[in-house]
Amino acid sequence: MTQRSSDPDREAFSARLRRLADPIWRAQHEHPFVRGIGDGSLDLSRFRHWVRQDYRFLVEYCRLFGLAAARAPDLDTLARFADLLQATARTEMDLHRAYAREFDITPAALEAEPMTPTTRAYTDFLVRVAATRDFAELAAGLLPCMWGFAEIGQVLAARGLPAEPRYAKWIRMYADPEFAALAEWCRKLVDRLAAGADDAARGRMEEAFLTSSRYEYLFWEMAWRLETWPV
Repeated sequence: MTQRSSDPDREAFSARLRRLADPIWRAQHEHPFVRGIGDGSLDLSRFRHWVRQDYRFLVEYCRLFGLAAARAPDLDTLARFADLLQATARTEMDLHRAYAREFDITPAALEAEPMTPTTRAYTDFLVRVAATRDFAELAAGLLPCMWGFAEIGQVLAARGLPAEPRYAKWIRMYADPEFAALAEWCRKLVDRLAAGADDAARGRMEEAFLTSSRYEYLFWEMAWRLETWPV
């Protein structure tokens, strides 16, 4: 196995991932859905669609955390993913249901919401990677969601909150320093795993990160287009 040196001047692996994915991430920041949240102009029908689909996404994200805990290489990482599963399944899901009620979406409607093609494809990809690929690929695949939302939240917050209170609440949620700290922890985990990986394994981590980044963009596009199954 080819080991990487601990040269302090070497670019962190997560920074390399972010650089490789920059065109995809810039497209997310420039997407009309994201810009519409930032300036308050996003049509509520599109946001309701996003809320419903994001709830379904979070259910599968919980499964991802469960698989990550089961496959973690050490107790500290296992415990952290177990905590993330608990926080997401209990606290965040409860907050999401309460947030959905502000848009007249009942818990029953959230549970009954069918996944769109994009939501299904993204979550199936994540769960498949978590179940069948290396743990390092799992970590790289889940990073764009945490990190991307933290970055978008911080960028939008820096521009000033919109007058629409529900969008302002959304921005504050993802700009919260505690959310950014979760993304930073996951970045460091990916860096640590990459340090002990050979070139082939690092290539697979890059592929997982880029694929998830593309799905993150497609998730905004799905909500913007009010995507449903065509037949």
